[in-house]
Amino acid sequence: MTDTLDIQRLIVRYDAELRRVMFRRCGCWDMAADIVQETYQRMLSGDLWRAADNPRALMHRIAANLATDYERRDAVRDRYLAKSDELPDWVAETEARQPDRLLAARQRLGRLAAAVEGLPPKCRRVFEMRKFEELSQAEIAERLGISRNMVEKHLRNALLALQQVDDD
Repeated sequence: MTDTLDIQRLIVRYDAELRRVMFRRCGCWDMAADIVQETYQRMLSGDLWRAADNPRALMHRIAANLATDYERRDAVRDRYLAKSDELPDWVAETEARQPDRLLAARQRLGRLAAAVEGLPPKCRRVFEMRKFEELSQAEIAERLGISRNMVEKHLRNALLALQQVDDD
């Protein structure tokens, strides 16, 4: 029973720290959470934490190794995508089998869509023309009868609003 309490205390004590470190490393809160979760699974699977002189250092080492694995996997995927516009079927199937990632992606998409809908009308129109219609800033300025500086301002405001969605 004390072993269970010990590991729980360890996790509670260092969870936020480990998540922040992994976020700084990978730049994504969801990936950081996945890495931390897998770190806990690895620690518990072999009772590694009991034999460790410094369990905190062990957690950080396991998490760093897992982050390296994630980075390598992403690098392989990026190299493949650089050569091809499509993912192979086995990658798409693997992604589809991860319901937590699918749910997180759908929720993020919903938040982004809501953020776009919440933009002031002119700002939203400029953003849509740039991102969806793929018009240049000069073309947008001409069509809307505004200056290029105003187009840049609207785009900057839209991107800041969307960035806040990811920061939340």
